[in-house]
Amino acid sequence: MLYLLDTADLAAIRRYYDLYPIAGVTTNPTIIAREKTEFLPRIREIRSIIGEKAMLHVQVLSKVADKIVAEAEYLNEKLGGNLYIKIPAIPEGIKAMKILKEKGIKTTATAIFTPQQALMAAVAGAEFVAPYVNRLDNICADGVSVVREIVQLLGTYQLPAKVLAASFKSVEQVHKVSLCGGQAITASPEILDALLKHPLTEASVEQFVQDWEKVYGEGKVTTDLS
Repeated sequence: MLYLLDTADLAAIRRYYDLYPIAGVTTNPTIIAREKTEFLPRIREIRSIIGEKAMLHVQVLSKVADKIVAEAEYLNEKLGGNLYIKIPAIPEGIKAMKILKEKGIKTTATAIFTPQQALMAAVAGAEFVAPYVNRLDNICADGVSVVREIVQLLGTYQLPAKVLAASFKSVEQVHKVSLCGGQAITASPEILDALLKHPLTEASVEQFVQDWEKVYGEGKVTTDLS
């Protein structure tokens, strides 16, 4: 499983990249706009925090293939490193994915809501396909089932693309995506924290400390004892 952080908040990226086994950062136009800052400097700051080897997913805005390709080439030149250009799974986007595959520029197919969108993008050369789990749930579809079917299709046709599931509002959604074989998830800082949170874990830690301190003294740890 690859865990990615879905944010452009620099403080959050520093904190969570330090704490957790984060494979990279994903952004989109909405996330970037929320920061109300200059685009390229912010993306470069993110790169400086996570390093050249970590994945960085950055989305284009154009809706026509040649312009999508131009944006992708521009971003690849300006940012470098382990960069993935996010492209919506629309007809012109699929065309752009084919062109960029030939140019050696990595892509992530985004805004995916059906298994066939994902399959088409994978055949076109996308390295990742990103189904929106919670947005599907919100329209009375089943986001996890869509992920499951995408995983099955990629395996059936032995395609190298990986599922990067996105749009989560609960730990249960992340857990079910993990169970059905989704290779990667991208989630908000709040969801990543929630993956580890359990009252019994916290209670156990407190009990360990209390039992220890009764014998060895308050505030003492193993390195304080001879």
